[in-house]
Amino acid sequence: MAIMFSSVTHIAGAVELEKLVMPGPVIAGHADIEVDCDQCHLAFSRDKQADLCRDCHEDVATDQAAGTGFHGLDAAASTESCASCHTEHEGRDANVIILDTETFDHDFTDFLLLGAHLETDCVDCHAADTKYRDAPQACVECHEDDDEHRGGLGRQCADCHSSTEWQETRFDHQEHTGYALLGGHAEATCLACHVDYRYGNTPADCYACHVEDDPHNGMNGSDCAFCHTERRWDELLFDHGKETGFDLIGKHGDIACTDCHTDNNFDAPLEQDCVSCHRDNDEHDGLNGPACGDCHSPAGWPETTFDHAAVAAFPLLGAHAATTCASCHDSPMHEIAPPTSCFGCHRDDDPHDGQEGENCASCHNEQDWTTSVAFDHDLTTFPLIGQHRDTSCDACHESARFLDAPQACVDCHRDDDVHEAGLGTACGNCHNPNDWAFSVFDHARQTRFVLDGAHVDLVCESCHDRPLEKQNLSLGSCSACHRADDIHRGEFGSDCARCHNTRTFSGARRVQ
Repeated sequence: MAIMFSSVTHIAGAVELEKLVMPGPVIAGHADIEVDCDQCHLAFSRDKQADLCRDCHEDVATDQAAGTGFHGLDAAASTESCASCHTEHEGRDANVIILDTETFDHDFTDFLLLGAHLETDCVDCHAADTKYRDAPQACVECHEDDDEHRGGLGRQCADCHSSTEWQETRFDHQEHTGYALLGGHAEATCLACHVDYRYGNTPADCYACHVEDDPHNGMNGSDCAFCHTERRWDELLFDHGKETGFDLIGKHGDIACTDCHTDNNFDAPLEQDCVSCHRDNDEHDGLNGPACGDCHSPAGWPETTFDHAAVAAFPLLGAHAATTCASCHDSPMHEIAPPTSCFGCHRDDDPHDGQEGENCASCHNEQDWTTSVAFDHDLTTFPLIGQHRDTSCDACHESARFLDAPQACVDCHRDDDVHEAGLGTACGNCHNPNDWAFSVFDHARQTRFVLDGAHVDLVCESCHDRPLEKQNLSLGSCSACHRADDIHRGEFGSDCARCHNTRTFSGARRVQ
């Protein structure tokens, strides 16, 4: 008994000694056990101290045993003494948790930072005055305010979303609901079908969702899929040719249903002949009859199949090819056929006023009225020779009434007559069309008065000082012209040639 008492006394003394050598106050969290050193220390057994820590910090002990959490995943935290990281006796306000948030590796936790979490600040998840291990790990605990479904799809956000971003989903609509999102449905938002976040008992038939979009107002029933596809409303499965006997080809394939079915009642029968729909588009105003398909095709109104040459025996060439139908067909074609001769259509366009006859093609062609005219003036009563060949038409023809043009030289050249009509109006007696200066008048032959001697160099006006019709020259009589020049004053008569010759008056020969 004495020995036992001695041992107990020794241990008690050791505890009291430890109290005396305590290095300083413990942190505020341990203050309630500060006087009871054996809560944390086992006398003379420092290596057993970590066991005492785990006895109080059961969550840490659990992590270390299970290999979870920071203390179970980090090699140093799971094997080394607690005191190697958490020092005590440094005061009530001392921070015994040595954690550098800038370098801390979150991989040594039960919550790996992936995707958008890598860019998240620590304080966004770890609230102040809360243990790091107590941070929420379920998505909804942090993102409840971001939940567009308002809890309608439960709290397991990760079933559909990833940590990269909310919009990146992996929810298989067909697997979970039996309704595959195809075509236009794949682009629809959830709320487009799940109105007010109601996800249960959502209808799967087209009409239940699209009754407000039905342009037919229910007239075609509720089986939308009979005509439409999920890709887009205007992509039709309806075989118009098979179901109605009217194939939608050409432009008909591009028009809206309501262009023909104006009241959206597709059961109401429609006339299928062109004019029934296109009467207001008929540029011919009914002149060509109701059989539009004889000329036009569904590819477009301007694309015609009518062969004018084969059907009407009148090929549309040159300017005729660009002429509108109504230019010639000004009355119903099936009642009155237009003429096929040029003059039949162009009588009112004839600038010749009928003078050239009705065979327009003898001069003109279909390309143009005014170009490449084939008229040969040499075949008229006035051939174009000499200077006339280079003269413009309008120099002689004041209008297209060509027969009204004068043919006498003086009619065109009166103002050019240097003789001022003194030699008459028969210009062709002296001149020719090659040039005015090329005179062809033979005075000796045409007047029986030979121009010789000094007469050769005289100008016409020296003798012809009056119009010919008013001038009576006695051929061969010198005195007719030279009476005023007679220095003999008529004493030797009027036959000057008895003494003089035509070369000069001077030097008279002797009279025999």
